[in-house]
Amino acid sequence: MKLGLNLSFAIKRWVEPEILASVIKDELNTSDVQFTWDQVDPWWPDSQRNEFAREYKEAFKTKNIKIHGYFAGSSAYCYPQLLAPLKIQRKIAVEYFKRAIDTAIELGTDIIGSPLGSLSNRDAYDKERRAYIYEETLNNLTEISRYAKEKGIREIHVECTPLETEFPSTPDEANNFIEDINRVSYIPIKLLIDWGHAVFKPLYGEYADMIEWLDKCKNNIGAVHIQQTDGNWDRHWDFTKDGIVTKDKIDKSNAIKELENLYQFLEVVPIYEDKDENVLAGMKKTMEYLNDVFEG
Repeated sequence: MKLGLNLSFAIKRWVEPEILASVIKDELNTSDVQFTWDQVDPWWPDSQRNEFAREYKEAFKTKNIKIHGYFAGSSAYCYPQLLAPLKIQRKIAVEYFKRAIDTAIELGTDIIGSPLGSLSNRDAYDKERRAYIYEETLNNLTEISRYAKEKGIREIHVECTPLETEFPSTPDEANNFIEDINRVSYIPIKLLIDWGHAVFKPLYGEYADMIEWLDKCKNNIGAVHIQQTDGNWDRHWDFTKDGIVTKDKIDKSNAIKELENLYQFLEVVPIYEDKDENVLAGMKKTMEYLNDVFEG
């Protein structure tokens, strides 16, 4: 696989389009990025949102930076979205995803992605309600895919999450969902697999294994998020921290032939209280390390 950069590290720090473009290209030495909904919020008023998105597009174009997708960030993940218990909430989520599609087009990318959302406590542990929300999700994502096709989106990526109150949260569940949704979707829908999610030991125990996830889901994957973690929580650390994502494991992931043309986007989410210079220093060391790993 190839190395890319998710821009979550820049939230609340490098906001101006020209400055962020310079950080990406001149400080972190990359040209391949995944933009986030945290940087340009789909809910912002259309005209101002689109103008700001186009400013990023032009600043990145000047630096020869390619946006490979527009992916949900921390703010979108706070809400139940497509898995919400109430119909009105799910209708709002459909509108939100459609607005994300509009924003992606303004940014000049043809891929959007997000987790599906979160089930309520009642729905997560009620078999009938969970099945009902599953069918509702298929219907709503089909509607979103129709709109996406009309607007020029090529793929939608669904992120797998390490919670039993969300889906998909296991390799088998993920493959089954992709099979079900692609029977009715207007464009291909693929998985995004995250290292920190796949190796989350409190949920998966002895089966917390990224290579197993990639091998089982390899025909349905669109992209990967990579970061350092300890397997105990979803850390989203840079690689200056000690953790369980080793060079050997990364090499094994990159050796899966079916995934060789896909990107692993470094997704670091620093604590807000850390100083900007510390975050940037950690990101520079991490990108240097990962470039050596991926090129070796």
